[in-house]
Amino acid sequence: MISALTLSVQAKPETGSPAPDSTKKMPRAIADKTPHFQLLPDRWRDVQPPPYQLNVQGNIWDPYNRNILKGDYPIIGQDIFFIFTGKTNTIIETAAVPTPSGISTTNPNSSGFFGKSGRSMVRENISLSFEFYKGNTAYKPRDIEIKVTTALNLNYANVIENNNLNTDPGQGPLRYDSFLAFQELLVEKHLFDLSDNYDFVSVKAGIQPFNSDFRGLIFHDTNLGVRLLGSLASNRYQYNFAYFRMLEKDTNSELNMITRNRNQDVFLLNLYRQDFLTLGYTGQLSFHYNHDKPSTYVDDNGVPVRGRTRVGVNSQPHDIKSYYLGWAGDGHWGRFNVSHAFYQVFGRDSYNPIADGPISINAQLATFELSVDQNWMRFRTSALYASGDRNIFDNKGQGFDSIVDNSFFAGGSVSYWNTQNIGIFGATLTGKASMLPNLRTSKLEGQSNFVNQGLFLLNAGWEGDFTPKARMILNASYVRFANVSSISSLVNQQIRNAVGIDYGIGLQYRPFLNNNAKFILSVSALTPLAGFTDLFETRMTQAAFFSDFIFTF
Repeated sequence: MISALTLSVQAKPETGSPAPDSTKKMPRAIADKTPHFQLLPDRWRDVQPPPYQLNVQGNIWDPYNRNILKGDYPIIGQDIFFIFTGKTNTIIETAAVPTPSGISTTNPNSSGFFGKSGRSMVRENISLSFEFYKGNTAYKPRDIEIKVTTALNLNYANVIENNNLNTDPGQGPLRYDSFLAFQELLVEKHLFDLSDNYDFVSVKAGIQPFNSDFRGLIFHDTNLGVRLLGSLASNRYQYNFAYFRMLEKDTNSELNMITRNRNQDVFLLNLYRQDFLTLGYTGQLSFHYNHDKPSTYVDDNGVPVRGRTRVGVNSQPHDIKSYYLGWAGDGHWGRFNVSHAFYQVFGRDSYNPIADGPISINAQLATFELSVDQNWMRFRTSALYASGDRNIFDNKGQGFDSIVDNSFFAGGSVSYWNTQNIGIFGATLTGKASMLPNLRTSKLEGQSNFVNQGLFLLNAGWEGDFTPKARMILNASYVRFANVSSISSLVNQQIRNAVGIDYGIGLQYRPFLNNNAKFILSVSALTPLAGFTDLFETRMTQAAFFSDFIFTF
């Protein structure tokens, strides 16, 4: 390829000047001094004159037009680029959530097991990302990439009752915390190409984000690992072989602690096939292996989350080996949008605190979503089934649990069940961004628990783009436990299956017609049915308000 520094083009004659061949009629001395060519610096900085101008020169503060901070110009030579990304994410949330009154109540009339149910939180996340890469990326993958992302989290929480934010009641119902972390610290190297269509093999090593399926149902996390990735058959197939040596998480910010190893190994592989069976539909096969080794850990708020925890009578450090086989798909069949998944997990837990002994694991998860678009609207229906444990005394774990899920399903942020962390007897009935009522001590710091009640959920929703800037979402779900043996044993009373009716409304607004500024607002609620009332001694509707303001440069 001709170097851009030596590229030259014939100069366009100015208006009224003679045509190039007319120089033959000029005196030789004049003709020799006439410029026939002009040098261009390179192909990135060339700006065509009006009326052919397609690109604006831009400046360093303009992220929309050509900018050296956005990889539009090389910073070294002809093929080394730099991309800077700055992002702020402000989350404000208030919710009514069943709250234990603790050993020292804050308010009158809170002497019962459950006190006042108010909770509010403000979280500010500021991230700065620096990305260097080498390569001619117009037609092929990057040759090498180095990326560093730092994240600062500031969070404030207020729970009306004591003992919920910290085990020490003297700390009161308020908490302010901050944490600085590396959320990405990675190198990616392009190893080689497999075809003229740039099917490739690359390796990525370091702290990196990874989602193992379409909806974040099994493993969706940012952690320390090494990943082999690539494509085949003109990009019809994509694959990942990945190993993660899990880092510990800071309790309140949920960011990585690069100096603490969690003593957990995760290995996974998946294969995607585009246009499988029909155009526009992608199928996926996957395998996950999770080895969570025995350890004891107390989180930053003084709560034991691994080893000798509050769950069960004789809780102790234990070893979990679980294997997941999965089949999933996402895309469209004709005018219908389809998303589905099925996972079978098996393995062994050396000691389960609810079963009070070793168990063999055998559990299932199935999800299905069907939607159809009509003009500016989408009508959606979905279902989820997570198997529950039928008998806690049979040495089997039949309640499905993930490794680290971060699911977007059945409404996502417009669902009370999917957004609220609801605790019960030292365990979580359900955690943030998780549909699974797994009774584990913590989604990020605790271990998987396969003795749980499972879930059956039916959902219907509607989405409408009123303008290119504004979208509204309506969502409603019926939530029911699959089996109640484990939850009844944990709380030592009979719990019924029906949990509640979950419903909400959300608004997404993009004032500049892009994702550089995005506002998300939602109000959701859960009206209790018999099972929720049995657990939390209330028939009052639990409501939550959620807002997320995102700005990106």
